[in-house]
Amino acid sequence: MAEFICNLKRYRLLKDLTQEQLANLVGVRRETIMRLEKAQYNPSLKLAVDISRVVEAPIEAIFVFD
Repeated sequence: MAEFICNLKRYRLLKDLTQEQLANLVGVRRETIMRLEKAQYNPSLKLAVDISRVVEAPIEAIFVFD
């Protein structure tokens, strides 16, 4: 079974964003960002695209299935 790896925290910090700020920019709750960063939640395609645009990184770099 593929392992889900989330590099979101790295890209979020490079943009100097808090979890709350990123959540507001993509229209979710801060808890959703927290769960994503802990790899406890798989994002919808729309959410992944929205996050990718905000942090200016490819989806494949942020969310990895190894």
